[in-house]
Amino acid sequence: MPTLAAVDIGSNSVRLKIARLKGRRLETLHEDREVTRLGDPVFRGGIVSPEVMAETVKVLRRFHRAVQQAGTDFVRVVGTSALRDARNSRAFLEWVRSTTGWTVEIISGVEEARLIHLGIVSSSPRVAAADVLMVDLGGGSCELTLSNKAHIRDTVSLPLGAVRLTNEFLLHDPPRKAELRRLRGFVEREIGRIVSRIVRTKPKIVIATSGTAASLAAVAHGLFKTKGSRAASVSQAQMARIAKMLARLPLEQRRKLSGIGPRRAEIVVAGAIVYAELLHRCQLQGFRYSPLGLRDGLLAQMSAEYDRSTRSGKQLQSERWDSIRNAVERYRVDLQHALQVRESAMDLFDQMKSVHRLPPEYEEWLSAAAMLYEVGDYVNRSGRHRHTYYIISNSEILGYTPQQRRVIAAVARYLGKSRPVPSETPLKNVPPEERENVRKACMLLRLARALNLGRGGAVRSAKVRVRNGEVKLALTARLRANVDLELWAVEKERAYFRELFGRELSAELV
Repeated sequence: MPTLAAVDIGSNSVRLKIARLKGRRLETLHEDREVTRLGDPVFRGGIVSPEVMAETVKVLRRFHRAVQQAGTDFVRVVGTSALRDARNSRAFLEWVRSTTGWTVEIISGVEEARLIHLGIVSSSPRVAAADVLMVDLGGGSCELTLSNKAHIRDTVSLPLGAVRLTNEFLLHDPPRKAELRRLRGFVEREIGRIVSRIVRTKPKIVIATSGTAASLAAVAHGLFKTKGSRAASVSQAQMARIAKMLARLPLEQRRKLSGIGPRRAEIVVAGAIVYAELLHRCQLQGFRYSPLGLRDGLLAQMSAEYDRSTRSGKQLQSERWDSIRNAVERYRVDLQHALQVRESAMDLFDQMKSVHRLPPEYEEWLSAAAMLYEVGDYVNRSGRHRHTYYIISNSEILGYTPQQRRVIAAVARYLGKSRPVPSETPLKNVPPEERENVRKACMLLRLARALNLGRGGAVRSAKVRVRNGEVKLALTARLRANVDLELWAVEKERAYFRELFGRELSAELV
């Protein structure tokens, strides 16, 4: 069973979690966390300072040693809000790569929310069956996700991180009334973007993650003697009282409160105001704290890609399919035709395994490309294949990493007269070891489209026969259907097929 590691480079702290996949469950082996305030200089001046860079890289070197000692098989390292905003994030990424060998992936706020959702839903069956609002308030941003029976219905990333807001609005200790008034006004404006959607949904459960939520739950537990031995939940009324109390206390007194660490005390006022306003404006009874977070979502994603039979594997498949169907609808793709091309592509992938020898993950990437290859028509029929590549590689198609989206986009790009060549951007943007696989997958998609060129479902089935260096497609037509157009389209692919696979391709009606 593989050992997995997730590193979350946040705006306030850097976190590591190492786990082993045992059966279909993740068993935690090691956790570590350090506050480095990467977002502090970013939200003040737009760049990560050399001093903060050095401190963060030092922590990451410690994490790297722990990962090596654990014999980790797969590692994923992501950066969030501060690195999204920093003008010099590339320099930081290069420093991390040269020191640890890790490639840091800067993820969007929407992807951050999706991963947190995946981590929570994969671990909590009760949550997966309910209408849920998930709130992750970090140092630089606040991710809000509405989930219905484990399906993401809406998600938004707001610039309401505790470090960002503290730097922007709270310049005195304790904050002055004018500062608090401006802060609340800004928070109200941002929360207003999603208020109507939350109120309309009426989530039965509100789950808050990350350090600020943990501190606020601990304060509520200490002040109001909430049930249980551990801090777990905060009501709307309690949150309002806590936010007012914290705003009046100087830093030294905030540090003495149970559950608030010395560094968290510096930014907890802003975080408390966000939670108080969110609960009030959205008519929510309160929130429940969960220790799960982004790193748990990263581990769930890695385990899902390793073994699809896990709960996280099934959840990931569901999220990907939901996102693809949403993209099909958004870009006005002919759904029936897309499903027909996808079915043909999956059939060819299965029957031609001895010919293409593609890695198993390409089955899913080919499926996605088949569903999305016509999205470029939404922009313009002229240059539609280039538009398709741009849309797929740059859109938030949830469940796929940016690298996976680039592979899918490259497969879907070359369905016109041009063919994938190493000198062009689509192949340049995928790793060298994947370029030949992309070309093969593209050939399968070209054939799948050829079998559905008339868009009327004329071909009922296509049986593949591989003999003596030849690949024959035996086509069965539907009753009174003409497949001349499909036979002609397959014929046009013979030369490229021979170039890729070193075999002769032919098609006939049986």
